[in-house]
Amino acid sequence: MKRCRFLSILCAAALIMAIAVLPGCQSSTGGASASGSSAAAQQETPTLTWWLIGNGEPSNLQSVLKKVNNYTSQKIHTKLNIKVASWGTWDNKINQIVNSGEPFDIMFTNSTKYRKQVELGAFADLTDQIKTDAPELYKLVPQNVWKGVQVNGKIYAIPRYNGNAITQYWAFDDRYVKKYHLDVSNIKTFEALDKALTKIKQGEGKTCYPVKLTQSDAFSGFLNDYDDLTLGFQPVGVRADDKSHKVVYTLEQPDIMSKLKLLHKWYQKGIINPDAPTQSEPEKGRIFLSAQGFPGAEASWQANDGVPKYDIVQISSPLYTDSGIQGSLNAISANSQHKKEALKMLQLVNTDQKLLDMLCYGEEGKDFQYVNPKVVKRLSNTWGLPSYAIGTFYHLATLHNAPANEWETIKKLDDQAVSSTSLGFSPDISQLTTEITNCQAVWDKYRFELMTGASDPEAMVPKIKQELQAAGMNKLISELQKQIDAQFKK
Repeated sequence: MKRCRFLSILCAAALIMAIAVLPGCQSSTGGASASGSSAAAQQETPTLTWWLIGNGEPSNLQSVLKKVNNYTSQKIHTKLNIKVASWGTWDNKINQIVNSGEPFDIMFTNSTKYRKQVELGAFADLTDQIKTDAPELYKLVPQNVWKGVQVNGKIYAIPRYNGNAITQYWAFDDRYVKKYHLDVSNIKTFEALDKALTKIKQGEGKTCYPVKLTQSDAFSGFLNDYDDLTLGFQPVGVRADDKSHKVVYTLEQPDIMSKLKLLHKWYQKGIINPDAPTQSEPEKGRIFLSAQGFPGAEASWQANDGVPKYDIVQISSPLYTDSGIQGSLNAISANSQHKKEALKMLQLVNTDQKLLDMLCYGEEGKDFQYVNPKVVKRLSNTWGLPSYAIGTFYHLATLHNAPANEWETIKKLDDQAVSSTSLGFSPDISQLTTEITNCQAVWDKYRFELMTGASDPEAMVPKIKQELQAAGMNKLISELQKQIDAQFKK
């Protein structure tokens, strides 16, 4: 009886299997058979969550993503779900995501956060995996740039390769340049800038603020002459040309103090907007802006700011620092279930023009159109994802109003770059996390007012120093000095 029962069960199973493979037979859920479901699961296209920074989520983001995902599905069998933290909320939002353990696959980061996030264990170690899973990307980026993103000798993020040397530019709305007969080519010092801005203010009147600053967009490049040693903490650093590598409290240095005093003067005179310390989002249509860039970058600034034409002037020589190289990074979550796919996606983003154009310029026919296969024209200024946060420009179409040799010019700038005397120094901060956290908390209390000119630096800088010392700044400086001396004075 047992044998008969076994044969009956076996026959029934065979009958079910036979029915399952008949054409047109489906499961009750409308899917494939059991074996088909398993195969389908294996073939399921993963969707990666990528957090970026920008002017908020573009209104047609989902429309663009549909086209992007049709393309990436065919190329690497992977899709993207892009989420955008606005300029004003990015700092807090990214902290929240990392600290809460919210799932993500790829995240834009930079020198202000990168090392701290690595120390928290937020990002995957890509040192070996990138060589096997993204060999084209590994080959694309020069070894000295890879060196600049290392933390304790390991790679935790993909740098945007091009323009990695810090080169600061000032940009002026051409309408005001013409109106006030400004010689932009000779406005390369803060003293010369003071005269130009004062002239505009006097001519335009009380309601005009030639320099519009915000919490997230203070005066860019203010502390470029000091290498922050990848701490992301501006009050401590080494002057980039200091061969003695002396670690200092940057804010009280004579060159910085003189600029802080001028910033405060501009605030008092109404050259800087009065709500700068509390304003979270940058406004469009700025008369003047300071930005890290390159020849031709004004084309993007014009489009993003809604300004017909910016006249720009380079005010500094290109400078290589670890923080500069880490100015635009994309890291992969240590908890991502799709690390290999994420690496392949970043490789595609950085090596495939079609994908890069869609991500940087938006929807063809709505946000941009091709002038020729390598040149595009913007049709709107509503696509607010900054290209610098996405991937290398060397495979990106240039804008029609930018120089045809724009990318070659950037390459020459990088080749001409002077290196910080502290380049390659990667401090061990494992025993300094408390001091850095406490010092950062002090700096966060005052930096908006100080760096927008709202507070008097002669009173504020000593006050900040006193509180920083109580928070452990002296220990921080002492330990950094010990480490940097050990590396460079062998």
